Amino acid sequence: MRWYSKSPERQTIWAISLFMREEAYLKQQGLFMREEVIKLVGHLLHPILNDVYHFVLDDDNWTPRRWLRRRGYANQLSPSKTEEMADVVQYRMERMADELDDLERRGLFSGEEIAEIVRRRRDFEYRLKRRSPLKQDFIAYIEYEKQLDALRSLRKRAIIGKLADKGIFEKNKKKKSKIWKRSLSDIAGVLRILDIYRMVTMRYRGDLDLWFKYLEFCRDKRHGRMKQVLAQAIRYHPKVPGLWIYAAAWEFDQNLNVAAARALMQNGLRTCPDSEDLWLEYLRMELTYLNKLIARKVALGDVSLLQHSSNDSDQWKEENKDLLIPFIEEQASDVHEGALEKREELFLQQGALVLQTIYHGAIEAIPLSITLRQKFVEIFDAANITLCDKLKVEVLEHLKKDFLHNEDYWDWFAQLQIGYISDLNNSESSKLLTKLDRAIQVYEEALNILPTAKMFSLYAKFLLNMVTSDGENSISALNNMFVDDQDAISSILKLYERAESSGCLNEDLACQYVTFYLQSGRLNEAKNLAKKLCTGKLAEATNLWILRSSIEIKCLTNKSLSISKEDLNSIFNLLKDVLNRLPISKTENLWLMVLKFFSNYKEYFQKLLMILETALGKAGSSYSGTSVASAVLNLIFQREGIQQTRGMYKRLLSLPHPSVKLFRHCIELESNLGFVGDKFAITCARNLYNSALDMYPEIMELWREYYLMEKKAGTTESANAVYWRAKKISKDTMLLVGTDL
Repeated sequence: MRWYSKSPERQTIWAISLFMREEAYLKQQGLFMREEVIKLVGHLLHPILNDVYHFVLDDDNWTPRRWLRRRGYANQLSPSKTEEMADVVQYRMERMADELDDLERRGLFSGEEIAEIVRRRRDFEYRLKRRSPLKQDFIAYIEYEKQLDALRSLRKRAIIGKLADKGIFEKNKKKKSKIWKRSLSDIAGVLRILDIYRMVTMRYRGDLDLWFKYLEFCRDKRHGRMKQVLAQAIRYHPKVPGLWIYAAAWEFDQNLNVAAARALMQNGLRTCPDSEDLWLEYLRMELTYLNKLIARKVALGDVSLLQHSSNDSDQWKEENKDLLIPFIEEQASDVHEGALEKREELFLQQGALVLQTIYHGAIEAIPLSITLRQKFVEIFDAANITLCDKLKVEVLEHLKKDFLHNEDYWDWFAQLQIGYISDLNNSESSKLLTKLDRAIQVYEEALNILPTAKMFSLYAKFLLNMVTSDGENSISALNNMFVDDQDAISSILKLYERAESSGCLNEDLACQYVTFYLQSGRLNEAKNLAKKLCTGKLAEATNLWILRSSIEIKCLTNKSLSISKEDLNSIFNLLKDVLNRLPISKTENLWLMVLKFFSNYKEYFQKLLMILETALGKAGSSYSGTSVASAVLNLIFQREGIQQTRGMYKRLLSLPHPSVKLFRHCIELESNLGFVGDKFAITCARNLYNSALDMYPEIMELWREYYLMEKKAGTTESANAVYWRAKKISKDTMLLVGTDL
């Protein structure tokens, strides 16, 4: 706002400030003496300075602030940030006056509602003008304005509906547009939201979510600022492929500008050549454009470019009705069919060349990506265009040439032979079996070229899907339909045997092999196989040993209700050898299973505890887990009580480098007893806390837990003692906040 719209006091402040700037400049240049400066500046600026002029002449130690203090304006020489912010907010609020008057005049909002709108907007404006506005402030303002504009639109439609019911529109058909003419209030809300989006994106330029919300709003409102916002977003984030794709999609779908969309895609690929999504979306865009050209030819009666020219042409027309309608309408007015055919033939040739160029550019930019080429094949396969068949064959040839020794390629290629089995019905069993045979041939060829453990595993997984029901997998359609389960089981077992004979049986594949026997109900065969594999090359396979142990235990429990001592000795010696040989960090699950099984046999359980102490001692500080030790303490506590448990956890804590988790578990056992009245348990918990804090004094959470326990179960003196001990170690004031002192 201009200075002359202010009060006289503000005019004085403005004049004094300007006087000070001019005086400093003239004195710096050395053009005038002091009295000359005062006269010159005083007469040039403002009549109010006459008083200043006389004051200066009477006081050799004159300063502007002294004059302002004498006149009572000392606090107004330099307006504060609050005053400046209030001026800006007031200015923005005054700009809303015409809009609010229009809303009230048209009956969209009442006077009380207008006052509430002003109050809310002023509150939001003050939030945005503070020193560091938050992103949530902008978002909340935007949401409020969106809801307000939606309410305005809803009430406007309601008023127009009431006018229509009264017959006003029928009587004034020629003056219909004048009854509810578009006014300022119809566009002011959208403009304000756009302005807020502009401010928040300029302040938080790195927030992509805000940019996309800004773009979506412009697109939904069909506002002309869309192009400008797209350009700004791409300028600030040129390395984000999603922005290039969004801009090209908008040009192609909304603006119907194919040339601009293509240019955006090409610029994006120059900036982000390694983006697979950008290459794929560029291909889809060109295919969509090519499909529109084909729709024109189909509308003219030429279906030669479709893969199924006779029977499926009507179905293709029905599926692409939205493309055909504009071309059919245009056909009636276009009489130069010969010229049109030549032009479209040229367009289709160029389209095929563009698709081929996109593919070659993509494999040149990302030569090692197998997923990119696989998606190219899937896109070409989904397009019912003859030109795409040639490109699909070319892509498959390049895939086989470049990824011949890649297991994922062979697995994908075999799955490609199956296709969409779920779309087939029982009457098409011959087609299904043919596809299945082709897939198996692919896997067999892959094993001849690449006999690896991963290839065997992928082949086995494919065959397993034929005998197990999985609703999410298309191969599950084979289950209970056309394939004999026994034949499939026999094929899977032969495959595992081939993997074993060729030396490709790793730990995962061996576990699958044994598990398949278990799933087939052959427990003894699974037991013998696991025993054979564990004594061979896979003697260090932890998961296989765990699987074998579970099978041995299961065989014992199934054998009889009372297990003989010989059987117990046999399985204990087996497990003892395994647990002594393998580190505890890899055998936690096996330890838990063994402890649970032998918990009813005290003699063997005590031996296991000795083995556990040895294993924990060997692991030292490298093992931080507590699941096995905690399970032991819980079993002893449930069966023998707290006294035996205390003896056990003292043995465990005396080992080198006991973990904090183990201390906390022991403290939890004692604290639970102490809170129900066992005073000795509180003493034991204190001792445990002291031992833990002597070893780990830097863990503030442990100090806090100790303090809270003393505060709840101890005395004020003991709690304060813990607090001051903690404060000596750490000066962090967050401890005070965490303990609610």
